[in-house]
Amino acid sequence: MSQELRLSAAQINTAQAAAAPRSGSGHTTIEDLLALFAATIMIGLGITLYKAAGLLTGGIAGLAFLVHYALHATYGWAFFVLNLPFYWLAVKRLGWAFTLRTFAAIALLSVMTELPTSALGIGSVHPLYASAAGGVLLGTGILMLFRHRASVGGIGIVAMYLQESRGWRAGYVQLAFDSSILLTSILVVDLGRVAWSILSAVILNMILSLNHRPGRYQA
Repeated sequence: MSQELRLSAAQINTAQAAAAPRSGSGHTTIEDLLALFAATIMIGLGITLYKAAGLLTGGIAGLAFLVHYALHATYGWAFFVLNLPFYWLAVKRLGWAFTLRTFAAIALLSVMTELPTSALGIGSVHPLYASAAGGVLLGTGILMLFRHRASVGGIGIVAMYLQESRGWRAGYVQLAFDSSILLTSILVVDLGRVAWSILSAVILNMILSLNHRPGRYQA
């Protein structure tokens, strides 16, 4: 009797899992929302470390840093506005579901990076720690978004599209763009901080290239 009950419970659980609403990512909607929230917290914390150490990153987040440092503009708004042109590519090539998840991630991250110091304040951090920890946090957060068919916009959208359409590893595509942005940042940030930022970009993109390969992850 107990074995029959266990089998019945297993069958019920299987049926419930099969019946759970799934999004275009292959996960349930709840799973996507939790991943979106967790990933943006990780990325937001990494960006906060970069800001405290005066570092940069690549992608649109890096361009937003350049605008922030050069023009003293609000980072969150710069990040949000710079991502706007990439939504067209996201809708055309990756679909509305991907675009809406990405828009939600960008909006949430824009808010998180502008939290008042009363909510999250970091007095000082060594550039080495900010570089290593920031690279791990951003790399893991972006990886989580990729696996739930979302991104933090900009270059991530291009990298995701090229991996799906041409099989190019997203990490390598991202690294190429990131390197160009970081080299440009020499005009705004001193060479030492650019070097720490490049180290962080390598850590970030190694996490992506080693863990986000076509066909490796099946939801």
